Amino acid sequence: MLAVALILGVAACAQVVTGFGYSLLSVPLLGLVVGPVDAVVGSTILVLFVNLVMAVRDRSHVRWAVARTVLVAGLPGLPIGLWLLHVLTARTLSVLIAVVVLAGTVAIGAGLRIRPRSLTLAAAGLLSGVLTTSAGVNGPPMAAVFSAMGLPPRPFRATLAAVFAVAGLGAVAGFAVTGQITSTAWLVTMVGGPAVVAGWLAGDRIFTRLTNFRTVVLCALVLASLTTLGRAVAG
Repeated sequence: MLAVALILGVAACAQVVTGFGYSLLSVPLLGLVVGPVDAVVGSTILVLFVNLVMAVRDRSHVRWAVARTVLVAGLPGLPIGLWLLHVLTARTLSVLIAVVVLAGTVAIGAGLRIRPRSLTLAAAGLLSGVLTTSAGVNGPPMAAVFSAMGLPPRPFRATLAAVFAVAGLGAVAGFAVTGQITSTAWLVTMVGGPAVVAGWLAGDRIFTRLTNFRTVVLCALVLASLTTLGRAVAG
């Protein structure tokens, strides 16, 4: 219980600072404590509340046109991700996550800049939707695209929160329908609740003091890439 609380508190802090760091930290580490499926389900339930609060509080900064395009493409990816969760092994999922995270890291590190075209946003949204329910790690595709679009820090974070709040509702509903919400997943949710609140408050204070948001996002993706690849190689 202490390990779960510590992991989720740090992950919530990262989520508020970068807009996407929660699952990158919580899912791999929680998987070592409660197993991969319960880690995905429990962390998804908790981050839903974080994203809802952030989206409502910063709603004036949300780029709604971007969010709508992403969601229209992303929601159909949720059932695809549920199917992958059943048919793929844990190592295969880890490799999938590592490839996605590395691609996003390279794109941001190379200074890629793109226009907010519907096709690009739709592709990122679909991939993010698939990863939401299959691996619980849906941030890297959207973070890479939003960074390449040159979104300022607050619209970057607010738009991600709005997208992930809606996708999270769909994911939790999918987990409930398919019987993935076990007693262990609920225990993770109850134990992690207070820790997530504490991490959210700490992360919000850090966010207001950031001077180089792009560097923070890039470092978070590099760390996620190395961690995920290490887990994939080690099995």
